[in-house]
Amino acid sequence: MEAVSSNSTIFTSPDTYLGIYNELSKYNVHLNIFERLWASWYQYMQNDVLATGILSFVMHETVYFGRSLPWIIIDRIPYFKKYKIQGQKIPTVAEQWACTKLVLLSHFTVELPQIWLFHPMAKMCGMETGVPFPAWTTMAFHIAIFFVVEDTWHYWVHRAMHWGPLYKNIHKIHHQYSAPFGLAAEYASPIEVLVLGLGTVAAPIGWVLITGNLHILTMYLWIILRLFQAIDAHSGYEFPWSLHHFLPFWAGAEHHDVHHERFIGNYSSSFRWWDYVMDTESGPEAAKKRRERKQAKLQQAQRKVQ
Repeated sequence: MEAVSSNSTIFTSPDTYLGIYNELSKYNVHLNIFERLWASWYQYMQNDVLATGILSFVMHETVYFGRSLPWIIIDRIPYFKKYKIQGQKIPTVAEQWACTKLVLLSHFTVELPQIWLFHPMAKMCGMETGVPFPAWTTMAFHIAIFFVVEDTWHYWVHRAMHWGPLYKNIHKIHHQYSAPFGLAAEYASPIEVLVLGLGTVAAPIGWVLITGNLHILTMYLWIILRLFQAIDAHSGYEFPWSLHHFLPFWAGAEHHDVHHERFIGNYSSSFRWWDYVMDTESGPEAAKKRRERKQAKLQQAQRKVQ
């Protein structure tokens, strides 16, 4: 990896990370603090594959369990019970520990090998890995595209997972908890983790292959936001400030919790539009709307006959 850009000064590195950071900062004042920290890490490691692998895995574990922790705490505070969608189904400590063990097993056996190969794959696809970083507006635009593409992938693959044999042999594990909780976002068969995770990775890879324009930091931010979305969707809580109240097309916990409760419908990950267009919305309101549409069509047909 290029620790610094072509217009940055190359120097003889000290032995410590802090020493490298201080030395790099002297000669690369045009870089901001995050860019200096980034470049110093790769200079310190002297092995791009290892540097990216460690950074990626630590980032993933920190975000996943760090974002799950608030929901674990909330589950133990009686005040928040009024916001619990399925109010009587609070996960026990034993359930959360059993879930954590399977998730960790999946992370180390399925995700770690992929993360280890991430840097050579990124470079092969033409992904930028050096500094300076791209503008935040560019990263925001790319991430928005990834959300749309991944949501489409997730909808159709997830819907396919509910077909008899696939559900029985693969997807059923994820539905062990009819009232989901944050830690259960990646509680799934290794096959499911691999197949659904492909949508998360394929969107940015496809983008960089087509456009030749993507920085690995953008992919990191995308994965972080996708983890936040998945964990929050499995939180089991509906608040007055939940995002879908401000963005009606956002799915969130209220949308996904019904899927776990009823085992059908609401297949999308981030947005509601695929379920709306394909008439796969789940829950009492959706069922009521379907009955009303069916009744309206029946009445219209009767009037034509008369």
